[in-house]
Amino acid sequence: MRPRRTGPAGPPRRAALADRLTSVIEPVTRRAGFDLERVSTSRVGRRHSVQVVIDGDEGVGLDAIAEVSRAVSEALDAAEESGTLLVPGEYVLEVSSPGVDRPLTEPRHWRRNVGRLVTAPGPEGRSLTGRVVGAGTEAVVLEVEGSPREVPYEQLGPGRVQVELRRPEAGPDDHPGGGPLGEGEAW
Repeated sequence: MRPRRTGPAGPPRRAALADRLTSVIEPVTRRAGFDLERVSTSRVGRRHSVQVVIDGDEGVGLDAIAEVSRAVSEALDAAEESGTLLVPGEYVLEVSSPGVDRPLTEPRHWRRNVGRLVTAPGPEGRSLTGRVVGAGTEAVVLEVEGSPREVPYEQLGPGRVQVELRRPEAGPDDHPGGGPLGEGEAW
């Protein structure tokens, strides 16, 4: 049996490409005060698409995404001008923040979701649903059925934030802007 060759966009080459890109991008995102969550690439016609996902303790606003995007673009251009081939051919750079559907796999992910309702595979393979009330380096504290429960990360699978349109204790005056809704104001 002959060894299988992987084409230009196959997994080994794509992983190597992501590793090369990460080595240039991570220092830029760190200097900007953000964690680099993921670098991935894909083919879009004749071009590559380079997706960069960043996050921070206070979230990531649109202005920060624009600034990081410019800084990453400059770093990639500088690397290529110095002779380092990062992406063969043309590419499109996309910088974004993680969506609500991102799995919670690191202590910082849990910490950034304090106050949110989450579900995760828990001890003994049972699904565990609770509100994150605290997150340390070794364990998360979830409020499960009204009682706090500390669960070590090693006993949890990837958590998922549950989308809530209105928290149970939220009153009619509680909305993203705070205070009562004004005339003509919607949320």
